[in-house]
Amino acid sequence: MVNFQSPVLDRTFAALADPTRRALLARLDEQGGVSVSDLARPFPVSLPAIMKHLDVLSDAGLVTRKKVGRTVTCQLKAEPMEQAMNWLAKYERYWTEQLDRLAAFVEDDSWQANPASPSSAASKRRPKRSTKPGPSRKK
Repeated sequence: MVNFQSPVLDRTFAALADPTRRALLARLDEQGGVSVSDLARPFPVSLPAIMKHLDVLSDAGLVTRKKVGRTVTCQLKAEPMEQAMNWLAKYERYWTEQLDRLAAFVEDDSWQANPASPSSAASKRRPKRSTKPGPSRKK
């Protein structure tokens, strides 16, 4: 069963909601342990702004930081994303089933071939004539 009241899940989605944080995670996925200054270099924001983004990612458990001397390196920790993936998978199954049902309905020609159906009779009605513009009728 999916837990709808999970603080871990809430923090994960909140962390992933920002495009800069997603880009930081993508860089960490590509390059293992990276120093914070190297990680921040391609971004058009200040180093303190990157540090705040890394704080959010760390609070969500998506990044680990290690300090050696004056250098802080970051590494991706993807385990918290598993709960988010499980939550999303539930809805993926739901929408896949719904779309499969819709596709089967659209591909089924039997609903179009029945001339006595109310929808086909309604489509063959003559269009209503509009009244000519002019003064309104008095009752």
